[in-house]
Amino acid sequence: MVDLTIKEIGIKLTQAGMLKTSVLCVYGSDTIPVNATPMRKINRCLANVIFTLSTQKIINKVYIGEDDLKGYCPGGQAWFGYKTFIPMLKYFLSTGSEDFRGGAAEFLIANPDLAEKQLRSIGKISPLGRYTVIQKCDELDDQNLEAKAFICFGVSEQIRNLCSLAHFRPENAVNIQNLWGASCASFVTYPAGMAENSPKNSIIIGPSDPTGNYWFPRNYLSIGIAFEIATRMARDLDQSFITKRSEVAYPVNRTSFKS
Repeated sequence: MVDLTIKEIGIKLTQAGMLKTSVLCVYGSDTIPVNATPMRKINRCLANVIFTLSTQKIINKVYIGEDDLKGYCPGGQAWFGYKTFIPMLKYFLSTGSEDFRGGAAEFLIANPDLAEKQLRSIGKISPLGRYTVIQKCDELDDQNLEAKAFICFGVSEQIRNLCSLAHFRPENAVNIQNLWGASCASFVTYPAGMAENSPKNSIIIGPSDPTGNYWFPRNYLSIGIAFEIATRMARDLDQSFITKRSEVAYPVNRTSFKS
């Protein structure tokens, strides 16, 4: 079987999901790629940058590196493996502490003890390289890259169909999950296999973090796909329901429901 290029996998995923956004790939690098934009120049929030990269045509690849972390969200630095989570984070994620940011709290987790246990359950997060690079697949021709995951954004029907395509061949019926964590973890950390205790070679639906709701479209979802699964999905597309029964995947005539 002929190996598919990263660009070809991206094209197939775009076709499968009828995506209007660009499919992204994630990889590590020892050097800063040519013409890559530091993520901090776009936004301090890594997840926001990733979504911007997928939806806009201004840039084609971005990076963050261990030697240039100033200006980034501390949580994002930790989720990408370049720092550890700060000890007081457990209070910020839960009910707050007057000793940290004046008692600011996100109320995402019931109490600080549970927050600490959840953070600990993730295990060590290892960076993909000195630099983590995220790039549009359709503008990538270098096949010497070791892509770890693909990221897609779409409306619910598009993501549902991509999930169904992922179930076309594997024996394991439970490899699609929605995990707790920051949006950048749903996009990159988990699907790229960076977290010690997260499921390997899996698909992550997200984001599960509501703090990005003010910039992430209300009708959108993300799907982070491990490289091996994305490759299989691309190969299976022409044999699957998306091609064989396109009227089921993307119906022209639909039943309407009145609320």
